Formats: sequence, structure tokens, C-alpha cells
Amino acid sequence: MVVKIRLARFGRLNKPFYNIVVAQARTARNSRPLEVIGTYDPVPKPDSYDASGKLHKDIKLDITRARYWVGVGAQPTDTVWRLLSMVGILEPKHQPHRTPAQQQSTTPPAAAPASTAAA
Repeated sequence: MVVKIRLARFGRLNKPFYNIVVAQARTARNSRPLEVIGTYDPVPKPDSYDASGKLHKDIKLDITRARYWVGVGAQPTDTVWRLLSMVGILEPKHQPHRTPAQQQSTTPPAAAPASTAAA
């Protein structure tokens, strides 16, 4: 009995809206879930509290229930993994591509080799 955390689509044509749900892996996408733990609106909207005019995508999530389901072994899909990593529940699955110069600047210096002195 595999449990997945995935998105269930709602909304109209060209106006997607998703519920973040916990469901059995073999059930249909929009069938009745075990639990609805949040919502995700992928359509960018301006923030009413920010005067800069930046657009944002709305994610509402019950963090305690999401941590519970991840803790008991529910497998998030790739999209839900990305959303949970944005919130800070999971580590990002894929790190952004880094150039060799960036990798050298962030790696710690190598330790000096231990000297073998004969006594």
C-alpha cells in the first residue's frame, strides 16, 4: 500500500488550481484523497502587500501534516517535492548547475597530508 503526496487539478480551462493531496498510489488523479494538506495556484499574481509589482505563485500548506506524511513514508511526486523544498520540509532534489569556478570557491580547503614520522 503505497501512499503518495501529489497534485489534484481543479479549476477551469487555462485556469489551473491544484490541491496538494495525500492519496493511494493506484487511485485516479482526482479521486477522493486520504487528506488534503494544501493548495497550489500556479498562475502568477501580483502581491497586494508588495508595491514593487512582482508576481508570485500562491502555495498554502499545512506544514505539520506534510511533515507527518513524509515522516511515515509517503512518497512525494517530483512537483510536490519541489514545492516542499521551497517551504523547507525536504532538501532540494536537484541542485542548480554550477560552474567550476563557483565550485572551487565554495569547497573547503583540503587538509594537509599527515606526516609519518618514524620513532
